[in-house]
Amino acid sequence: MDSLGDNNIISGLKKGDESSFQLLIELYQDKVYNTCLGFVRNESDADDLTQEVFIEVFLKINTFRGDASISTWLYRIAVNKSLEFIRKQKRKKRFGFLKSLFENEDMPDTSLKNNNHPGIQLEMKELAEILFEALDKLPVNQKTAFTLHKIEGLSYKEISKVMGKSNSSIESILHRAKVGLRKLLSEYYKNV
Repeated sequence: MDSLGDNNIISGLKKGDESSFQLLIELYQDKVYNTCLGFVRNESDADDLTQEVFIEVFLKINTFRGDASISTWLYRIAVNKSLEFIRKQKRKKRFGFLKSLFENEDMPDTSLKNNNHPGIQLEMKELAEILFEALDKLPVNQKTAFTLHKIEGLSYKEISKVMGKSNSSIESILHRAKVGLRKLLSEYYKNV
């Protein structure tokens, strides 16, 4: 969408225009959903996160300064919501494990097993699972940049806006992500 269209949507949203909000959802829902799905890898959770992103946009549209495009702002919110969700899941796992130690219960299975992502064209689900497991082992900034670039197809410039870093930083982060993934995947295949 061009900046004039973005400006019209933003203007309408700030006035509380329901049709502007509906248009925003129609234009960006799939991108937001795919971004969330790239992180959480569970369709139901990605749906919930997508709704949360648009609710946050609706509630905080008056804080949007226009320094970046609406799509950049949406990606940033989607990434932050997804990472926050993952942190909460990890806390739940730790709490469940501690609870099981004290109550002699089995540790609850809160793992994210559904690895379906429409942007991934891998032939077998096992390969996607291996890739996503390796991605999960990368530092957050590398995982974020790699997901936005390789899975969502964003340019370095777009990623730099979403992550608030320079293009050269994004290039460096992506390079380190690729090196890290190569190492993790080669170690995996050595152990198979």
